[in-house]
Amino acid sequence: MTKRLPDEIASAFDFQAKACRDLASPFTAALCETLAAGLDERSAFGRRISSWGPRAKADALALRACGALHFLARSGKAPGLAAVYPPHALDEARLAREIARAIEAHDEFLAGFLDRPPQTNETGRSSVILGGALIVAAATGLPLETFEIGASAGLNLHFDRYGYDLRIGAFGDPSAPLRLACDWRGAAPPLDAPLKIVSRAGCDVDPLDPGDAEHRARLLAYVWPDQDARLARMETALALAALHRERVERADAGDWLAARLAAPPPPNVARFVYHTVVWQYLPLETKRRATAALEAAGAAASRAAPLARLQMEADGDTRSAALTLTLWPGGESFALGRADFHGRWIEWSGAVSPRLA
Repeated sequence: MTKRLPDEIASAFDFQAKACRDLASPFTAALCETLAAGLDERSAFGRRISSWGPRAKADALALRACGALHFLARSGKAPGLAAVYPPHALDEARLAREIARAIEAHDEFLAGFLDRPPQTNETGRSSVILGGALIVAAATGLPLETFEIGASAGLNLHFDRYGYDLRIGAFGDPSAPLRLACDWRGAAPPLDAPLKIVSRAGCDVDPLDPGDAEHRARLLAYVWPDQDARLARMETALALAALHRERVERADAGDWLAARLAAPPPPNVARFVYHTVVWQYLPLETKRRATAALEAAGAAASRAAPLARLQMEADGDTRSAALTLTLWPGGESFALGRADFHGRWIEWSGAVSPRLA
């Protein structure tokens, strides 16, 4: 009898299926369920997934597997698989058959694709980053030096270069090639704050280059196939990022922050550290080093050289992420509200007017 997936692995796929349904991707939910029901150890792809172990959920194994199949479907090398992907109507029985055929024909490629972690780099999250940056700019009256950990291809390094259509107002250049729409609920951020970015930098353990065709294809493969607006937004953001010089550094987030924040801060500039849906994937030791680096830099912060940290991170609710801003000197933290993981909506908890200690 062929061995099916262990319970802990199947559970990780079921968890991801629920999250996909909550985030309006019924196709990816069905894909996760199909894989959980149909994978076994007869293929290298199935064996790798089956033997992943207790980190299956933390390593986003289901999203790795879905990304591998989406990459293959988009590549033109598996027309039968592409024919059961959106925009074609979902037929779960046919989807299962074509996945089996794709695994048989492209087993080595699919198994190898699992080596690298998912790279979402969702530009819709830039609406959250903008809101936090505007609060810091208003509170400090200073330009910002920005640092992003888990920056992937660096698309959200350019948050101030996008245009925004928010339900409570607009921001940015009306003619910007990429305009982000967000259903912003609650109080408005200070849209009139003088936001100026003097430098921007990011790190990732496996950064992607927006100017590289293979890297672009990999990033697009992680966008859920039945979400056309996200795919179009990603393609535009990649084209814009390729025009700029900023490239994400390959580094551990803890080491990178420690080195960056240990450097003397420029006077009359606020340092702004942010991360979106990455903290849960970091090893414990990386989190420890990153936290220690932020606390040390915060202890040395002053009104002339303040430090801020914006977090958009999961907290157990599969439907949305928690938003938190911490500002030094003082180290006071503010709960800003919640946001859809892909930036479709933001619930701002109220007017936040932090004061420096």
